[in-house]
Amino acid sequence: MSPSYDVIVIGLGGMGSAAAHHLSARGARVLGLEKFGPVHNRGSSHGGSRITRQSYFEDPAYVPLLLRSYELYEDLQRATGRDIAVLCGGVMIGRPDSRTVAGSLRSAREWDLPHEMLDAKEIRRRFPTLAPKDDEVALYERRAGLLRPENTVAAHLQLATRQGADLHFEEPMTRWEPYRDGVRVHTAENTYTAGHLVICPGAWAPRLLTDVGVPFDVERQVMYWFQPRDGIEPFHSRHHPVYIWEDAAGVQIYGFPAIDGPRLGAKVAFFRKGDVTTPETIDRTVHDHEVAAMAAHLEGCVPDLPGTFLKAATCMYTNTPDEHFVIARHPAHPDSTTVACGFSGHGFKFVPVVGEILADLALAGATEHPIGLFDPARLAAAPA
Repeated sequence: MSPSYDVIVIGLGGMGSAAAHHLSARGARVLGLEKFGPVHNRGSSHGGSRITRQSYFEDPAYVPLLLRSYELYEDLQRATGRDIAVLCGGVMIGRPDSRTVAGSLRSAREWDLPHEMLDAKEIRRRFPTLAPKDDEVALYERRAGLLRPENTVAAHLQLATRQGADLHFEEPMTRWEPYRDGVRVHTAENTYTAGHLVICPGAWAPRLLTDVGVPFDVERQVMYWFQPRDGIEPFHSRHHPVYIWEDAAGVQIYGFPAIDGPRLGAKVAFFRKGDVTTPETIDRTVHDHEVAAMAAHLEGCVPDLPGTFLKAATCMYTNTPDEHFVIARHPAHPDSTTVACGFSGHGFKFVPVVGEILADLALAGATEHPIGLFDPARLAAAPA
């Protein structure tokens, strides 16, 4: 007889680990299936840090979810004792009419979020590592900061296991189908049944969710670590904020304080400047010309950072055409399956609240969280 569960979760990265935690915390019998080992670096939930912020330039509709996510991250840190969040403050820099600045200001005003607007002179005074042009401004948010992705995933897996979830690593799903009043899931090792299936496929969404009606693109991204010219002290989180910086051409970079000691420097990356790829074909080698392009860009805005290149790593964004998420009951199997995917490079800060939403959808069929923006039906007519 096939082992039976209340809910099977496919993928135990950021979103899937959070779903396994929230489902098991409510007493559900949970099976989690993961293609790789725990807290792996083959997808999108690694790299040591992710930015978190509330003045959200992507859309003010995200702000209520962010406020809840902040609460849940605090709960997670308290429950596990792990280092999860560092709220060192953050600046969104660009010309006043840039998406980064204008969009952040719109959200801050609409939701009455604490913030300050800084001109170029004030940015330089407060944060001497940053060198904005005279026509650039910044929205400063004191509650912005960074999250530790590996620690977050490990914490959710820890709690899910403690709550009785059955987590199987190195056991990928090979196929699934509706079965009686639920689903049947096959792996090379076994066949399992459950009342509901939650699929958190990350960059494997284009292969696993062809019937959702969303044209996903997987984008290769590179993260860089540099040793600053004068050492890491000016880049310490006591002095240096996280930042998102949009130049006059619309190119965005994002960066962090030095958080892992003198040998690991400070991390920075371009945002949305990668090639379309697949998880099977991604080039995980970071090339000299890529490092040179990053260093050259930094010379104009964070000139002390590109002292010595230390290392780089690749990850993947799974993008939707409008860069908004997909979180919903599966349109072809709404009674038995829920999906969470297409986080488009800005999803990690939402990990715990997405886990809460997925538990709601799987167990109750609905959620009180505002997720109308994430209905895949909005993209059903988008060209492939």
